[in-house]
Amino acid sequence: MNWHQFEKDQPIAARLLKNSLEHHRIAHAYLFEGDHGTGKKAGSLLMAASLFCEESGQNVNPCGHCTNCKRINSGNHPDVHHVEPDGFSIKIDQIRALRTEFSKSGMESSRKLYIIKDAEKMTVQAANSLLKFLEEPHSGTTAVLITEQPQQLLPTIISRCQSVPFFSLTPEQFAKKLEEAGVLKGKTALLSMITNDLQEALRLSDDDWFAQARKIVLKLYEAMKQNSLYAMISIQTEWLGHFKEKAQHELGLSLLLYIYKDMLNIQLGKDRQLIYPDQREMLERDALHTSMKRLSDQMTAILEAKRKLHANMNPQLLMEQLVLNLQGGPSFV
Repeated sequence: MNWHQFEKDQPIAARLLKNSLEHHRIAHAYLFEGDHGTGKKAGSLLMAASLFCEESGQNVNPCGHCTNCKRINSGNHPDVHHVEPDGFSIKIDQIRALRTEFSKSGMESSRKLYIIKDAEKMTVQAANSLLKFLEEPHSGTTAVLITEQPQQLLPTIISRCQSVPFFSLTPEQFAKKLEEAGVLKGKTALLSMITNDLQEALRLSDDDWFAQARKIVLKLYEAMKQNSLYAMISIQTEWLGHFKEKAQHELGLSLLLYIYKDMLNIQLGKDRQLIYPDQREMLERDALHTSMKRLSDQMTAILEAKRKLHANMNPQLLMEQLVLNLQGGPSFV
């Protein structure tokens, strides 16, 4: 990423950080907060490159070609340290090791920077250890904490950081960005609902697993319109074999949810950008034979299934219950 692209994607975050760099008023700690895929990690690397670039001089734009820029982008600069969860959490030993490392002078300059990814995943002990570090910052040391859930951080940590908000592009904006990147228009609406991360979206657009997931979800929807037996067979023979991990199950539920969302938008006259544009004829036909309330109830059932999934309910039982909920009751009420 360069500053031109950063300013285009995240104008508020870019302006805050660029002003700090240009006026040499670097804060001791920053909190990069925003949804997944909004460029927080890329922004932290751009800031690091701007601080350590050998060629930029008074210009905040890193050259991208010098030794420091290359090492930062590859994660190998000795004065730029990365901390991320070890398993499910960031542990106190990781923060202690960071504090020990930063008690030494910089290897190649007087400046040091550390980036903590998923900062909300620090254990209580790790968070308290970091807090002490933030309360007594070393000269020339800058912290960047990256989080999608700032509400899970200690208020005392948040109060010692300069907040830098990162905002998601709207699905329409992101779909346009995908088209500019060469993704077929028929895929962009669905991908823009799933992620706001360009690289992840580009990977999914060419991913056979994702293409098959979409087919399986549509097949389950068709089976549910016939009877419960067909739907249960579809779950047993295809769904459970394809969606194996919790994240995959959640994605499958999202893909199912978007079918009902498309039908609701058709009823509301908001069908200019369907998530499943190639299924328009079927969706328009089915939308005629159900009510808004029924669609709302079905979408609520899928969202409730997502909640149960996170509560570690057995996926097979969850899907079987969901199918019965989606099929139950009359079409019109």
